[in-house]
Amino acid sequence: MSSPATLDAWLAHCERLHPKTIDLTLQRVGTVSERLGLRFNVPVITVAGTNGKGSSCAMLEAIARHAGYRTGLYIKPHLVHFEERCRIGGQSVVAEELLPHFAAVEAARGDIGLTYFEFTTLAIMRALSLAELDVVILEVGLGGRLDAVNAVDSDCALITSIDLDHMDYLGPDRESIGFEKAGILRPGKPAVVSDPVPPASLLRHAAAIGADLWLVGRDFNHAGDRQQWSWSGRGRRYNALAYPALRGANQLLNASGVLAVFAALRDRLPITAQAVRSGLATVELPGRFQIVPGQPVLVLDVAHNPQAAAVLAFNLDQMGFYPRTHAVFGAMRDKDIAGMVARLAALVDHWYLSDLPLPRAASTEELERLLRSQLPALDQAPSRHASPSAALRAALAAADPADRILVFGSFLCVGGVLKDGVQRTRTAHSG
Repeated sequence: MSSPATLDAWLAHCERLHPKTIDLTLQRVGTVSERLGLRFNVPVITVAGTNGKGSSCAMLEAIARHAGYRTGLYIKPHLVHFEERCRIGGQSVVAEELLPHFAAVEAARGDIGLTYFEFTTLAIMRALSLAELDVVILEVGLGGRLDAVNAVDSDCALITSIDLDHMDYLGPDRESIGFEKAGILRPGKPAVVSDPVPPASLLRHAAAIGADLWLVGRDFNHAGDRQQWSWSGRGRRYNALAYPALRGANQLLNASGVLAVFAALRDRLPITAQAVRSGLATVELPGRFQIVPGQPVLVLDVAHNPQAAAVLAFNLDQMGFYPRTHAVFGAMRDKDIAGMVARLAALVDHWYLSDLPLPRAASTEELERLLRSQLPALDQAPSRHASPSAALRAALAAADPADRILVFGSFLCVGGVLKDGVQRTRTAHSG
């Protein structure tokens, strides 16, 4: 069989190699990684957690770039194009640049049946390992201990908030999940934890392997008022910082963990206070409480578990008064959809449910049944749509200029709205 000639063809090939979408083990990836000779000669930062990983990765990248470093970033999942997962020097790679790395993984794997995630992770990590970089930032996928990214030994690990998600794979409670996340820690290496109440299992594992544990509230702290904030930790302090450009009350906690990472690596990656200020002021990450001004205002957020939905509800509540909120919603069937709906029910007036192009996705029929069981006093029946963009068009047709439209849930839901580009919104009732 001839090698695929396009990135889309390679991705389709990857989908056919393994009978399972998720099959947690490091053995396959470790073997192929050794065959590839995959090595990094620059500091590597791995980032795990339930929520806040993507935002933390984006802040790490932005600050490092403003400090003059050439960055490599692996972040996932993508919203629109696969190439978004691999960023070099702050820019997504061109699809064609990934092709030789997919070919190299194919040649190295032999008869090993890699999952889609394992294959694509190895291809992107090979691309980053061969680029001329100063620092590599790797977002961990599901869990940590058995995630493909964990085949790489990092110089510093960052663990963000930990909550209930992927429970079929990671365990039924925060202690089980915390142990899985702790698997990315390395003996003697810095381990920054920005969760204010980390599971005891994580702390025990860090102590057992001798990781250099940095805990928020003990090893680093932040404080602020309406105008600015400050950070301090282990002999380092930053004062008079502007708030991160990423919106939301949770971003200050994420930023605090990011600054602890740079403090822990200051001998190898020194940064200036100006780099911190500029990086936080300019950081961008689509789909994380992203507000698109217009009539009505549009809010995009990839909240896809109850903890993230609770943060989203708080952030929405802080926005001010809107006569009505219209919600475009799509989610995976294996998520705690009832938990997400419960967190946002009091803020949403009208629901626009969307099918999503994955077998794992809950159908609009399933979503409607759940909504009706959760919210028996719904003022208006939810509407069902074939795609997120169709659901958004329906919301725009029904909304008044002073209303608010929320698109949330799966990355595929938000990405389905973003794929054609989002401009300032105008309703059918706008002047």
